Amino acid sequence: MSQNHVSDSTGARSSAAADLHQRYRRVLPSFLSPYYAEPVAIDHGEGSYVFDLDGHRYLDFFGGVLTTMVGHNNPAVTAAVQAQAARVLHTSTLYLSPPMIELAEKIARLSGIPDARVFLTPSGTEANETALLLATSFRKSNQILAMRNSYHGRSFGAQAITSHSSWLSTRMSPLNVTFVQGPYQLRSPFPDLDGEAYTSACVDDLTQLLTMTSAGDVAALIAEPIQGVGGFATPPDGFFGSIKKELDNKGILFISDEVQTGWGRTGEHFWGYQAHGIVPDMLTFAKGVGNGLALAGIVARAEIMDTIEVLNFSTFGGAPLAAAAGSATIDYVIDNDLQTNSKVMGERFRLGLDEIAADSPWIAEVRGRGLMQAFETVEPGSLEPSPARAGAMLEATKARSLLVGKGGLYGNVIRMAPMLNVTADEIDEGLDALGAAAADID
Repeated sequence: MSQNHVSDSTGARSSAAADLHQRYRRVLPSFLSPYYAEPVAIDHGEGSYVFDLDGHRYLDFFGGVLTTMVGHNNPAVTAAVQAQAARVLHTSTLYLSPPMIELAEKIARLSGIPDARVFLTPSGTEANETALLLATSFRKSNQILAMRNSYHGRSFGAQAITSHSSWLSTRMSPLNVTFVQGPYQLRSPFPDLDGEAYTSACVDDLTQLLTMTSAGDVAALIAEPIQGVGGFATPPDGFFGSIKKELDNKGILFISDEVQTGWGRTGEHFWGYQAHGIVPDMLTFAKGVGNGLALAGIVARAEIMDTIEVLNFSTFGGAPLAAAAGSATIDYVIDNDLQTNSKVMGERFRLGLDEIAADSPWIAEVRGRGLMQAFETVEPGSLEPSPARAGAMLEATKARSLLVGKGGLYGNVIRMAPMLNVTADEIDEGLDALGAAAADID
């Protein structure tokens, strides 16, 4: 059977996946839902590809939500994990762990934040919770600014700073949150302005909100340089630089949520914030840094991090196995100059996506940067969201052995994030599948 063989008539593959799906439904919460009418049961992966239980090969352009960053079963990362697994799996931050300290040193150097301190956590949600704790403690205020169309996690505090109704579980919160205009220009009040004018309008909105709604000192603004779950909404270059000038006038901290934009994915920069000519007071990271292992954290200036004076620790933050994977992943990105590959392959990918969009009147916009690209589906001739077309594209690409993601406020955005070491042939293979799928939708 060839690697791209579609299931044969025996139905063996669908039977195995169906059984797993039934077990999934019996034991996991109802708020979880796998992609596809017939979910894919992934057995193993190799590079940019994953294989289901029946050996069918899929080109993976989503990487478990931008998390497998340098390829499945990457030899360097796998070797580092295996070597560490043979030594010790767990210690916690209460002990001196060489892998944890080595990883923190690398991240502090790469962060761009002066006098940086690094606190490692198991997830991006926990990293963002820590950022909120530090900001409110440092500024002695529970007032937080966040961006409209944002997503920062599923926990209590992270939900408070999420402005994405389809991903909100609660609006109860100990935080006083104000949402300001952000990167999602297409559905903002200012869709037709050029980049400079749009930035000015958003800064004016921020200034007015601070004047009208804040009571005393605001602690911080938290923002994704490119909004992830929000459908890869991408602001003009310099946008957050102009925003931060207004924040600096009032001593308000800026937190850059780099959970999806970090580690060179945008191509032109190592971090998303660098497109805006600023250095944040704090940044959070997760996802790709462990290439699939649970690893995340926060970087902050020492004066901010040291706001917490009581004894604190993380049971699983910087666990030796995850830290070893993180160090190997970072080394692989830098040693192989994957930031440059992200830029070059991202440009190749974007050119092909623009050609597909030009022939598809139901694609309102292609957006993103580097190997973080998306398009938004609408009803032709309007901006009415078309989640049905996005769903159809998801199924049509799967039928052509390509895995992509879906997101956006209305579930109408196709999100694509190839591996940072993706090849030109793999980009072209993905574009062929996307083009054929789009023609089917048309």
